[in-house]
Amino acid sequence: MAKRKHVEDDLEDSAAGDDSEQEFSGLEESSSEGSEDEYDEIRVEFEWFDPQKQDFEGFQMLLRQLLGTDASFFHLGAIADLILEQKLLGSTVKTDGNEGDPHSLLTVLNLKQHSNRPVIKSLVDYILDRAATSPSLSPLIRLLPANSGNEVGLILSERWVNIATEVVPPMYEMLLEEIEWAVNDKEPYTFTHYLIWSKIYHAVPSTLDETTNRPMKKMKPESNKDVDDGQSMYYFHPEDEVLHRYAMLHGNFDYKTPVPEGDSRNAFQDFGVTPHGHLILIDAAELKSAVKALKTEFPFLPATSGATMDESWSTTP
Repeated sequence: MAKRKHVEDDLEDSAAGDDSEQEFSGLEESSSEGSEDEYDEIRVEFEWFDPQKQDFEGFQMLLRQLLGTDASFFHLGAIADLILEQKLLGSTVKTDGNEGDPHSLLTVLNLKQHSNRPVIKSLVDYILDRAATSPSLSPLIRLLPANSGNEVGLILSERWVNIATEVVPPMYEMLLEEIEWAVNDKEPYTFTHYLIWSKIYHAVPSTLDETTNRPMKKMKPESNKDVDDGQSMYYFHPEDEVLHRYAMLHGNFDYKTPVPEGDSRNAFQDFGVTPHGHLILIDAAELKSAVKALKTEFPFLPATSGATMDESWSTTP
C-alpha cells in the first residue's frame, strides 16, 4: 500500500451553492477577442504520492531536465532506481491519479550510505569538479568526500514548468516527516547537511537588435530575480531564493557540455536565456525553519481567497 496525500485548492471563491470538490485554480488568457485583461479559470486537482515503479520513465525525464546539458554524464535509470528503492521517502505530484505521470518530484539520497554505488560516485565526482570552478562552492570539496565524517543528503527537486511553486512546501514538509519516521526506525537518514541541486539562468540580449538596429525592449522586472557577478540571475525554482536565507552557501556552476545558444531569435523574444547549475547547502538543523518560510512565502491557499483547502491522507493499492 502506498500513501497518498490529497490536496485540493481553489484560488477563487466557489460559486454560491457549488458543492463540488475544490481544486487548484490557475488563470489562462481568455480567447475572447479584444479582451486582453480577461482570464479563464483553470481547475487542477493535485495529488501527492510515494515514488512508485510506474514513475520510472517520468523520473528519468524530470532528472534529465534538472541536470541540464550534463544529464548525459549520469545513468538516469540508476538514479531513478535508487529513488524507487526508498519506498516511503520522497513524493511526487500527479493530476491523473496513481497511474498518471509524475509532474513533480522531491526526494533525498544519502551520499555517504550509497557512496560505493557508481551512480552516486559519478554525482559526487561531478559536484566536486564543478565546485572547484566556483569560489562560492569550493567548501564542498572538503564536505562531500565519504571520509569527511559528514552525512550529506542530496535533495533532488524538479517539476514541469507549468507546475506552480505552491506545490513545493507540502513536498518538503512531507519529506521532513518521512525522514523523522525513518530515523525513529533506525534507518540511515540522520543528516548533518542537505545539498539541494537546482538551476538558474541569465538573460541573454538578442543579437538580432545589433544586426537590424531594431530598438530592444527592456526586460520586465521579475520577483524571481537576483544578481550574480553583475548579471541578472533568474530562478527556474523561485523557492531557491527563500532557501538562500537559511543556507551555509549557494552558488552557480557552468555545465561541462556547451549550452545551446540562448539567443532569443529562436523564441521570437527580446531576451534568450543561458542556464547554469545551482547548488544550495543547508545545515540539517535549519531545514525545518526553511520549510516553514516556504509555507509562508508560497502558501498553497492564498490568504485573499475565500476558498478552503482540504487535506486528507488515504491509501491506494
